Amino acid sequence: MSTPSRTDNMTGNMKRKMRSAARLYAVQALFQMEHSSLTLDKVRLEFLDYRFGEMMDGEEMLEGDEAHFTRVLEDAIRNQAKIDQMTDRALVAKWPIGRIDPTLRGLFRAAGAEMLDDATPPKVVISEYLDLASAFFPDGKESRFVNAVLDHMAREARPDAF
Repeated sequence: MSTPSRTDNMTGNMKRKMRSAARLYAVQALFQMEHSSLTLDKVRLEFLDYRFGEMMDGEEMLEGDEAHFTRVLEDAIRNQAKIDQMTDRALVAKWPIGRIDPTLRGLFRAAGAEMLDDATPPKVVISEYLDLASAFFPDGKESRFVNAVLDHMAREARPDAF
């Protein structure tokens, strides 16, 4: 007999919010890993122990879907070379992935990990990560850039979904 998941009794809307939060945390964790010497396991545990549900600016952050966070993070690291190549092909030749903002690199790697997995439709992945791009870059021009790159990546990774 299996142990019930803590999300078993949640509404679909709450589960979606937790997945969205997990995506935010995954982008932040990938950014942190790129700018520190911390390992995947150390960063993952830090987020699970301290970031999920933390108080920030007087408000409690949403708990994230731990399984989804872990899967996105691990898949992004395991498939980083493949994801970076997909991203490079989607970028203008003068802007290889190494020249773009590190937050965007983390976002593309997390989104790429989900695109390589069949669990979430690519259009949902694009929408979710566009929301994150808008949150990280509220002036708007990065969102249009992210949309174009993610669309290209999705069509390469899962052409059958379009």
